Amino acid sequence: MASKPVLTPKLIVRALLIGAVVIALTVLPAFIDSYTLRIATGALMWAGLACAWNIVGGYAGYISFGHSAFFGIGAYTTAILMQSNIGASFFVTLLPAIILSIAVAVAIGGPTMRLRGAYFAIATWAFAEMLLQLATVLDFTGGTAGLSLPAYLNEFFFYYTMLIASAASFIGVWLLIERSRFGFRIKALRDDEPAAESLGIRTNLVKVQSFALSAAITALFGSIYAYWTTYIDPYSVMGPEITDQMVVMVLLGGLGTVWGPALGGVLLWITNRYIWSTFGDTVIYLPILGVIIALVVLFLPNGLISLIVGRQRGKELISRILGKL
Repeated sequence: MASKPVLTPKLIVRALLIGAVVIALTVLPAFIDSYTLRIATGALMWAGLACAWNIVGGYAGYISFGHSAFFGIGAYTTAILMQSNIGASFFVTLLPAIILSIAVAVAIGGPTMRLRGAYFAIATWAFAEMLLQLATVLDFTGGTAGLSLPAYLNEFFFYYTMLIASAASFIGVWLLIERSRFGFRIKALRDDEPAAESLGIRTNLVKVQSFALSAAITALFGSIYAYWTTYIDPYSVMGPEITDQMVVMVLLGGLGTVWGPALGGVLLWITNRYIWSTFGDTVIYLPILGVIIALVVLFLPNGLISLIVGRQRGKELISRILGKL
């Protein structure tokens, strides 16, 4: 019996498109000014953060409002280790930041991911708020004054660092969730957790693993962000709006898809920067964002990514996940 061809025309077209995007992103800095380069760097960061949140919110089906805590853990770990009294280099700080975020995610995820629906969402929000308040009073975090990092004024370095981190995140998610048994287990518990348990899947373990993976990616971008901006304070790296934007970006791009968070993250960040540069620091961004999200949920429940690749289960998936709250 003949086996199916490994390379189908559809797969080849997708590979070519991804390759074209990678090449375009690689050469992009040569054709834009420094201001646009900073916007592009931010877009890559938010795409990666949306990818991280999608692991828990989209694939596992658990709405987390605590991811700003992991972003802050990454940022503060890098900032503290790069202070003059320690003097660690930037790349050396990345591994401790990731390990610490995983340890905290396991410690918090163990008990909280046994909760269901709104209880889990409230627990993660309370955890993030607790860390935010602690960061404002602890001495080693600099309190409300924050911490300054050694300045490295090379925008190309941060652009390519964000690009590598973002590409690694999406490739990792594609391999781990779309092409492995681990991914099938995550989707199974999202679709029907009691049925998944009846099939022998250790759902609590899978949930904690997905939470830890999501936290590690989030902390990685927090570390890069801290070095990029050279100054952090509690509200700049642990504010609730960080998680809020992750959630909105995933819903906008496509919940539970690989490339939807990238599309939502890039478009939302560019919209944010355009409104800011046109109207200044104003709250007009919020009602515009609300209208966009309402229109997408009503008319494109699969997210904007459905306009490109198509998807059939978006409305059902959103209803199932949001119905838990």
